[in-house]
Amino acid sequence: MLILLGAGVVANVLLARSKGLDGGWLLITFGWGLGVFGGVYVAYKTGGHLNPAVTIGNLFAGAEEYAPGVPVNFTNTVAYISGQLVGAFLGACLAFLAYKKHFDAEPDDTKKLAVFATGPAIRSYRWNFLTEVIATFALVYVILAFGHTPSGLGPLAAALLVVGIGASLGGPTGYAINPARDLAPRLAYALLPTSRPANVLPERIPADISAGGSAERIPEQLPANAAPGHKTADWSYAWVPVFGPLLGGALAGLTAQVFL
Repeated sequence: MLILLGAGVVANVLLARSKGLDGGWLLITFGWGLGVFGGVYVAYKTGGHLNPAVTIGNLFAGAEEYAPGVPVNFTNTVAYISGQLVGAFLGACLAFLAYKKHFDAEPDDTKKLAVFATGPAIRSYRWNFLTEVIATFALVYVILAFGHTPSGLGPLAAALLVVGIGASLGGPTGYAINPARDLAPRLAYALLPTSRPANVLPERIPADISAGGSAERIPEQLPANAAPGHKTADWSYAWVPVFGPLLGGALAGLTAQVFL
């Protein structure tokens, strides 16, 4: 549910001839936040775990249970992360099906990849990695703090937190802050038929879209030496939104043991 709604809002804002074309960054951040809102409700039996970084954060915080009756142990940790990856892959596939005709109409493979995976605005792997560590630390630490407060806001609090992180820290990398959110949809992009069919001609796309549309708002997804016209999932960058969030989540868990 998280990826269906999250990838869906990016597709709505970026892909050719969508009714939400050029909706802007704030629409994307609110779409992802509401995706978290729905996803946490759907995953309530797991304690609302949608993100391996959150699972790792709970592990490093010394939690005894991931959810009532679900002890923290190796088997359950693997099961949680596996489920998160499978769910993210399926969500990405559903988002693709919902926007299939717009993927067919869109000439820019960079926009198509942006629906599924994050990419840096300025490609600098070390700084991009640090951004993901910081943003995920903020996410996981505040989520752990929720458990020590009487707010009772539940999924709404998590949703607003993700909107805030997107608005404040999302500019440099697109704020993956979730290894499953980036890795599994990136794999889906590599496997799905996202290239334009031969019978969809460029002249069928309105001039304002084919000329660029919202391209100026799209993070620079591909490395400078990427071959033009060649579909790539940008695997050279893929480690950043996986290991950065995992480290950020672990650091948040360790910090929570001291201060929460």
